[in-house]
Amino acid sequence: MPYELIYIIIGMDEICPIFIVLKTGEMHELSIAMSIVDLASDYAARDNAKHVSEIEIEVGSLSGVVIDALDFAMESAVKNTICEGAKWKIIEIKARGACPDKNTSYEISDLYSACPYCGKFGHELVQGKELRVKSLLVD
Repeated sequence: MPYELIYIIIGMDEICPIFIVLKTGEMHELSIAMSIVDLASDYAARDNAKHVSEIEIEVGSLSGVVIDALDFAMESAVKNTICEGAKWKIIEIKARGACPDKNTSYEISDLYSACPYCGKFGHELVQGKELRVKSLLVD
């Protein structure tokens, strides 16, 4: 997939790659990463912590977030914050649909899949659109 590397200038002489923009659309993972760092920083400050050492993030497979891009964006987002040096773990939550006729759930890859048990469309999305900070480890 074609992409373009974007650079941001830091200070007078330092140039740092900041994120990748896919030619097919805009990248929003950097703003998500920055929001995650802001959230972690706020919780750490609330508990009088001096450093965030670990951030665990859950991302649903149908959330629209590209996990590799979020991982890359986190590298930039944590710089010069209370989260710098923190480890982050991104967990993908597989999407699941529920068939109202068969009273069962099953893994899905998109919103338009038929029920594998009865063949009907129109399942309810049970999980897969999550985007949340599951846990923080602060010290």
